Amino acid sequence: MKMPVIFAGHGSPMIALDDNELTHAFHDLGEEVIRRFGTPKAILALSAHWYTRGTYVQSSPSPRQIYDMYGFPKALYEVKYEPKGYRPLTDRVLSLLPQSSINDDWGIDHGTWTVLTHMFPGARIPVVQVSIDGTAGTKAAYETGKALASLREEGYLIFGSGNIVHNLYKVEWDNEAGSPAADRFDAFITGKVKDRDDSAVIHFDSHPDADYAVPTPDHFLPLLYTLGASIGENPRVFNAVRNLGSMSMTGYVFGLC
Repeated sequence: MKMPVIFAGHGSPMIALDDNELTHAFHDLGEEVIRRFGTPKAILALSAHWYTRGTYVQSSPSPRQIYDMYGFPKALYEVKYEPKGYRPLTDRVLSLLPQSSINDDWGIDHGTWTVLTHMFPGARIPVVQVSIDGTAGTKAAYETGKALASLREEGYLIFGSGNIVHNLYKVEWDNEAGSPAADRFDAFITGKVKDRDDSAVIHFDSHPDADYAVPTPDHFLPLLYTLGASIGENPRVFNAVRNLGSMSMTGYVFGLC
C-alpha cells in the first residue's frame, strides 16, 4: 500500500508546546495514517531548516536533535524528540538521487521535530532528513520529489515541513490572523494545489504578493518536493489558517482522499 505524502506548515517553534486546533490536527493526521496504512518503516523528512548547496542525506543511526532557534522559553529546549535513523532509507535515497551524498553534520531540526512530536509522538518511527537544495530552484525541487515518489510504495512516508507564507520581517506579533497579502497568496497557492496546477505553484513568483509571501525560498521549496512526490493526487487541506500576520500554517496531505 502506497504511503501518503504530507506537507505541514510549522510556523513558530513554540508549536511543539502548544495544545490547540493546529496541534490536534497534526495528532489526528498521524493517527489516521497509522490506522489506514500501518506504521511507516521510516519517515523521509524535508525540512526548510536544512537548507544547503546541493542535496544531502543523513546516515547516522542516531541523528541528534537540533535546537536551531534562539530566544525561546527554556521549556522548548527541554522537548525531547530523538528518533533513530534508518540506513536502508538512506541507501535508497542515494540510489534514487545520484547527485546526493551523505552528510551527518546536521540532525533532526525544529522544522521536523516540532511537528512530528504531535503527529507521531514518542519518536518511535525512524527519521531520515534530506536537505533542501537552495541552488536548484523550484522546478528542480519538483523533479527531485518525483524521483523520490517510489519510496511510498516501499513503506516510507514523505514529509515536507515549511510554510506557504513565511516572512519574518513582516511578522505582526499581536495579529492572531493573517495580513491581506498573506491571505491572498495562501488562497492562490491552495487553489492551485487543489486543482493540481503544479506549474502555477512552480512559477509562484508571478503572483503579485509573491515577494511578500516568499522573500526567501527555503520555506516554500518543501512544498514543491511533496507535489513532485504526489503527482495527480488530490490533496486534503488541513490547518488552513494564517497567524502572526505573515505566517501560513496551511498543510496538505496527498494519498488520503
